[in-house]
Amino acid sequence: MSGAAAGSRRQSGILEAEEFALAMPAGARLMGLDVGSKTLGLALSDVTRTIASGLTTLSRTKFSADARRLLELAQEHGVGGLVLGLPINLDGSEGPRAQATRAFARGLARLTAIPILFWDERLSTAAAERTLLEADMSRRRRAQVIDKVAATLILQGALNRLKLLTSARAGSDGAK
Repeated sequence: MSGAAAGSRRQSGILEAEEFALAMPAGARLMGLDVGSKTLGLALSDVTRTIASGLTTLSRTKFSADARRLLELAQEHGVGGLVLGLPINLDGSEGPRAQATRAFARGLARLTAIPILFWDERLSTAAAERTLLEADMSRRRRAQVIDKVAATLILQGALNRLKLLTSARAGSDGAK
């Protein structure tokens, strides 16, 4: 990525994992989002950013109403960063859902200074479905919680990666 492209991404509030990790204030939670066309699945980290837990599933309406509710929840829970699942195809290409998620993120970035990180969510919904099936959950109940569980898996993956980045940075700082 060129310096100009990186600068424009940074200004938009959508960061790469390393920048995102550096931008997080101590004690701030992260919120994971599974952005669907009909729902927003939300998950929340603990303040140590170790464990992700399902928060809620919001029914989508208009972007402005969705963003307002999302940002209210973020403020209520002391969220310092948003992790949006990016639905990349298995072959690595991006289809209409990924484009819609990127558009959602751009819209959010115009409304808040909270940093945003995209997280490759390939197979997160399938993994969530498998987990719920293993829990012997009814079809109706699975439909009610699938997006929240997918958001939890997305956020946990990002938390694990961010921990590794933080540990690696601490290790390299200690070596100097």
